[in-house]
Amino acid sequence: MSIKVRDVMRNVAIAVREDASFAEIVRTMRRYTLGAVSVIDADGRPVGVVSEDDLLLKETIRRSSSIFDRHRRRAEREKAAAVTASALMTTPAITVTPGKPVRDAARLMHEKRIKQLPVIDAVSGRITGTLHRSDVLRVFCRSTGELEREIRAVIGDLTSVSVSVCGGVVRLSGRVARGSEAIQLVAEIRRVEGVIDVVSELTYDRADPLVVPPLL
Repeated sequence: MSIKVRDVMRNVAIAVREDASFAEIVRTMRRYTLGAVSVIDADGRPVGVVSEDDLLLKETIRRSSSIFDRHRRRAEREKAAAVTASALMTTPAITVTPGKPVRDAARLMHEKRIKQLPVIDAVSGRITGTLHRSDVLRVFCRSTGELEREIRAVIGDLTSVSVSVCGGVVRLSGRVARGSEAIQLVAEIRRVEGVIDVVSELTYDRADPLVVPPLL
């Protein structure tokens, strides 16, 4: 079973309009304890995001000596002078839809180094919720019984393989026919949402001539 964004997302989206003032953005972020806030257009579609870093540029550059200004990027100086969300925001808006696998959303967050993602309706493009890093981490709070049932479904009819789950760590023991089969089984179980690690004690009857670990 692939856990989707809809399963862990928050159905409340905190956002500001493009014409929101600097002070309004600060108040919104402080009120809801946010590190970033989405910026939406008149139709409720995300067009960008304003983060704490964007806001801090104003204080950082204002207090910098002018002799160093020439070493800063022009874009940073312009953003530091901005007073509305449309000028402060970073674009384009990086979004996800409710049906996207949580694993893919987590990868996107990691690659883009962002702490939250606006969740948009797949048809209208309007913002419907928010996915935070802490929401993604909820997949590691799945019950042992739930994890074990899904892992046994992956193992299928391999009755010679035993599985135990403790704290998200899966331990496999038993015997399979080929070394490649053992490697493939471990790889498939690692892809189960909520699995923290897999400890394999599997043995096999024969080694394959060439065993290439699958790409994860």
